[in-house]
Amino acid sequence: MAILALLSLNTYSQDDKRGYLVRLGQMAPDFTVSTADGKVFRLSENRGKIIMLQFTASWCSVCRKEMPHIENEIWQVMKNKNFILLGIDREEPFDVVKDFARDMKITYPLAIDPGAAVFSLFAEKNAGVTRNVIIDGQGKIVFLTRLYDNDEFEAMKKKIKELVR
Repeated sequence: MAILALLSLNTYSQDDKRGYLVRLGQMAPDFTVSTADGKVFRLSENRGKIIMLQFTASWCSVCRKEMPHIENEIWQVMKNKNFILLGIDREEPFDVVKDFARDMKITYPLAIDPGAAVFSLFAEKNAGVTRNVIIDGQGKIVFLTRLYDNDEFEAMKKKIKELVR
């Protein structure tokens, strides 16, 4: 019965747009961002890797709730594998993003997203910020989350583990 409940949650979660402009199976839109530590990340240059985009902001309470789980249950487990995790901070300057990462005790990279330009490639500009996008090695979107729901988070972790191997 629990497996059936998880399957129906996963099906509902993936079929319900929840403000997304992208869909499962679609190629992820390409973008380039600067990380808070001064590096440049271009999505298309990372094909072959499993990528998790975490859309976030320092003012977002749900993001703050989810981030320790991402750090401890995903990043610390996967960081030395064929996996990239990139937090994309919506419309905040570098100094705020650096302080946010330090305050949250996260070690995965955070990038800035001026004007929510990257966010707007994936979701409606006025949609809520707490969301994750999982992209496979071919560049296709394979999982989408919205807000923080433990069952959905566990399903996302399972999907990442299946892809990373």
